[in-house]
Formats: sequence, C-alpha cells, structure tokens
Amino acid sequence: MVRKVISILLLLTLVAPHFPVDSDISLALSAPVNPIASTEAKAVLQNLYEISGTKIISGQHDYLESPDELNNKLKKQTGKNAGIHGYELGAIMNQSPSEVASQRQKVVNSAIAWNKAGGLVTMTYHESIPDTCRCWSNVQKEMSQSEFDKYVTPGTVEYDKLIADLDEVAVSLIKLKDAGVPVLWRPYHEMNGGWFWWGKKNNFSALWNIMYDRYVNVHKLNNLLWVWSPNAPTEWADPYTLTYPGADKVDILAVDIYGNDFRQEYYDKIVELAGGKPVAIGETGEIPDATVLENQPKWAYMMVWGKMLTENNTAERIHSFYTSSRSIKRGTVPLTLRMPGKAAGKNGLVAEYYDNKDFTDLKEVREDPNIDFNWRQLAPTTAVQADTFSVRWTGRLWPSFTETYTISTLSDDGIRVWVNGDLVIDSWFNQSWVERSGTIALTAGKPVDFKVEFYNDKAGAAAKVMWASPSQAKEIIPESALFIPK
Repeated sequence: MVRKVISILLLLTLVAPHFPVDSDISLALSAPVNPIASTEAKAVLQNLYEISGTKIISGQHDYLESPDELNNKLKKQTGKNAGIHGYELGAIMNQSPSEVASQRQKVVNSAIAWNKAGGLVTMTYHESIPDTCRCWSNVQKEMSQSEFDKYVTPGTVEYDKLIADLDEVAVSLIKLKDAGVPVLWRPYHEMNGGWFWWGKKNNFSALWNIMYDRYVNVHKLNNLLWVWSPNAPTEWADPYTLTYPGADKVDILAVDIYGNDFRQEYYDKIVELAGGKPVAIGETGEIPDATVLENQPKWAYMMVWGKMLTENNTAERIHSFYTSSRSIKRGTVPLTLRMPGKAAGKNGLVAEYYDNKDFTDLKEVREDPNIDFNWRQLAPTTAVQADTFSVRWTGRLWPSFTETYTISTLSDDGIRVWVNGDLVIDSWFNQSWVERSGTIALTAGKPVDFKVEFYNDKAGAAAKVMWASPSQAKEIIPESALFIPK
C-alpha cells in the first residue's frame, strides 16, 4: 500500500546502502593494493570481484608491432569484440629507439580507443635484459642468480640500467593514466619458469617490488591494477608460492596455461593462494571449454595469446565461446565503469512526490530506477492528484567517458536539471512534449551530483531525461549510471 506520509526515519532507511546478505566480499578486500588507485581502477577491480563465480571476460592479445590485428580478426570472424584487449610494451625485434617509441604510441592510441568503446585493457611487458639489444634472445637469455642480484641491488650499474628501462616504459603508462584508462598491468609473467631472465630466482619479489615502488610512488601510476601471472606449476615450473610477491603487492592472480592443460589442481591452488582476490587465466593458447568453466567458475577473465586464436582453436570452439551467455564481450555489463563497490550506493534515484507545484506538500518518498515516465492523465502515485503535482529526483550520475555530454529532457510540463551543481536545463513553464537540452563536460568514472525537478500543471504528464556524448549513443540515462549514495 502506498504511504501517504513519510517520516524522516523512513527517508533515512530509503537512502541507506543496501548490502547483499550473502555477500562474502568486503570493501577492504576489494580495494586495490595501491592506496591512491584511480576511481577507474577501483571500478574495474570491483567488477572482477562481482563476476567471479558467474561470468568470465573474454580476452585477446595483440603484438607490439600490430596492436589491433588479432582483435580485428576476432571481430570479423565472430561479430563480437573481446572484453579485454591484450597489448605488449616490450620490443623483441631489434627495433631502433624511434621505432619502439612509435610502436608504443600506437599501442597507447589503440588502448585509449578500446577503453573509450567500453573494453578493458591488459598489458604485458617482455623486457629484454636492460641496456641490451631489444631482441627475443635477450628476453629468454639465461641469467645466473648472482647476476640477477646486481639488477635488484640499488647502487649498481645494472640497477641503474633497470630503472632507466622502467622509466622509459612508464612514459606510455603515464599517457594512459592521463587519458583515464585503467590497465591490468601484467609484468614479469611466468616467473616460476626458467625461460625468461627473471625466471626461477629466489628473490624475484625484489624485482617486482622495485617496479611497484617506481611506478606507484615515483610515477604515481594510480591507473594500474597489479596482475601477478605465474605459469601453471607443471614439471617445468615451480609451485606458485615460491615467487609470490605477497597480497599487499598483487591485485589479481592470473595463471598462464597452455596445451589445453586446465587441470583442476592448478585452479584449486591459485584460488587458495589468492585468498579471495580475483583469479584469471593470464595467457592461454586454447579457449577453455564449457566443462572447464563449470568446474573452475572463479576465473574472472581469460586471454588467448596472439595467433594461437586460430592456430589452436577451431572455428566452432571460438564461436561457441563468444556466443555463450557466460562470456562477457566488449560493451556489456560489467565492463562499463560504475561506482566502486556497489555497497557504496544503490542504483537509482531518490524520488520525492509532492501534491502541489511548489514542493511544499510532500506525500511520498520512494526510489525510482531512472526518469522515463509517461503518466498521461494518471497520477504517478495514489498519494498525489493527477494534476498539479511535482517531483524532485536526487542522486549521483556516473559517466563512462571523459567527454562533453548533452543532457536532454522531454517533458509535459516544466522541468529543470542540475548536473554537478550546474543548472544545465531550465524549462520551468507549461509545455507539451517539448525537448530541451544542455551540455556539460564530465570525467569518466567520476560521480557528480544529479538533481531533476518536474511539475505537472494539467491534462497529461510526462518526464524523460536522456544523455549522449561522442562515445555514448543517445538514450534514457540508465539505472546503472545513477546512484543513491550512502
């Protein structure tokens, strides 16, 4: 039954946060290890927590020299975009410094466009031994423990070369930070195997910590989520625990699995080590089949490596995975940025319904999912009359793109809209299904205050609020972009 009068106590109850009673994810656990992580990074990590156990984000890797080749091929073959685009920042073909800079810039440009279109970005770094030819042979070159120690010991020539290398790569990551692009950063992968110069070292964590400190504390790369990605512990790779940097330096634990060797023990051990953090398949040559995903449900995402997409997988397997309801593709929930932590608020708006035009006779407070109403000749609630009522909606607006947005209204009668405190639309007079619009610059992942007021005079009532931007098709502002803060 609709309440005629609402007390202050009830109002507080309506706008309080709603927590799922069966949730085992705490806000503390889902926070990135970097205490100053960007809003976008927080949102991505929270999404990974939320889909764990129910969905898996699809991923496809591309090479430094051709950063869109395989993802374009995948789209052409399946009609779908991968949810995660994998990129490379390590040069391995003896490129000149200018060639490397040019290729990395193309990666940055592609990643910004991919993120803008609603996809996630992950990056790998095949680092040659610092200050040597940027060649594959220097990525895989054997290095003794004593030689490795020099690179992780401050004050040595080798250490200075390492820092110079890291600083050069940071240039690209800073560009992504400035563009608001969160990155699943996956350096020094397969460190528990012996095929890379950083592999099978008893102090691998020292190398990881040097990069972490340099990127977090010096370069302030708050857009990175730190992905530790060992090889599956096969006969050629050590157990996970021997090279784990620790829970305070890792956001996501991703296992590299090849040869279709999705053994349950690999999954069980990484889930145990993760202690509730998201787990993923960092690299694979083969798309896991439905049985694997059913028995190993916590994989939050997976990424097929380069040309193995078609070399190791049949067209039928690719199509089956990319058309399944379990796999998440680009542009689908939950890849759209949302307020970090659903517990920080509830989707929708607080709606106050008044039985007059000047907001003085409050009759009902409720939650509306969005503003998309055509009441015609009817009252919006039995608490008010069909004519001469008014509504005030309040909450927070969550944009997905750093762009200028056009806010539009379609109303019968008066309507006005405030975004981030600015009166964007002021159409406070009698009108019949008239569209008004205004513009405002918004930042991706940055919530802003949102308020809409509406009144009806007589003979029909309607209120609709829409948005559009260069990357956002015009639509009713959806419930997923509106929040009632706690």
